[in-house]
Amino acid sequence: MKKIPIGISSCLLGENVRFDGGHKRDAYITGTLSEYFEFHPVCPEMAIGLGAPRPTLRLVKTDNQVRCVGVKDETVDVTEKLHDFANRIKPLHAELCGYILKKDSPSCGMTRVKVYSNNQPHREGVGIYAQTLMENNPLMPVEEEGRLGDSGLRENFIQRVYVYHRWQTLLKDGLSVAKLTQFHARHKLIIMSHGDYQPLGRLLTTASAENLAEIAEQYISLLMALLKKVVTRGQHVNVLQHIQGYLKKELSADEKAELGEIFERYRIGELPLIVPITLLKHHFRKTPDPYIEESFYMSPYPQELNLINQL
Repeated sequence: MKKIPIGISSCLLGENVRFDGGHKRDAYITGTLSEYFEFHPVCPEMAIGLGAPRPTLRLVKTDNQVRCVGVKDETVDVTEKLHDFANRIKPLHAELCGYILKKDSPSCGMTRVKVYSNNQPHREGVGIYAQTLMENNPLMPVEEEGRLGDSGLRENFIQRVYVYHRWQTLLKDGLSVAKLTQFHARHKLIIMSHGDYQPLGRLLTTASAENLAEIAEQYISLLMALLKKVVTRGQHVNVLQHIQGYLKKELSADEKAELGEIFERYRIGELPLIVPITLLKHHFRKTPDPYIEESFYMSPYPQELNLINQL
């Protein structure tokens, strides 16, 4: 499969673009993720001509405005330059299926960046470049490298990247009511694991050739917002039990009991998600079901990423 295009802060790939002339190479990103993602590195501070090494910057709040200014010399204000650069490369961002940002950066931090007010720091800010990037691309999955250390957030981000990539591919191949309906059907179990799938289903019943573009826009906006919610073990168990229902005529009493035990052991944290999913796949290999076979729930991304082994 062709690698998925992902934007990334350059320092995370080992480029010496940090304020101190160094980098913040991330082994998981440059190792595991690089096998599946085609990274498009950007350092906005370098791009606006600051160079490396360079004087440090920070976010400062004055008169209810957050500015990106020099630590030692606040007359150095690069706020507008960072906004303008993010807007200038908006066409590049539109081609991406996700973005990994450097945490804590006054330009690239996604959340909880220090904002100084009366010389006191408060973790309430967003990097200037990151803020414009996310405002311009509200559907695109965005995450920080630090948060990828959390197994739930990591799986959530990568799942969203693959869903968004499939959506982008669908649009490029040409959208139709039938293709939109099929897209929803193949993702329905994933949607069910994140929350209520019925509003999306009801929306699709109103789709026609005349309003397809409008319905599709509403659909993907609702879907990507819903997928931001990290799935709980209980929600996964509900979906696993729903999937088991497709085997109700094929399973023996002992096999049903075994699945029930495995689901419960997963629910209480004794087993990772890979175990019940592997067992279900085993049963469906013996008695295939077309709907389950087409669904992305049990194979949402390459298994080599080992994400559900840690959930």
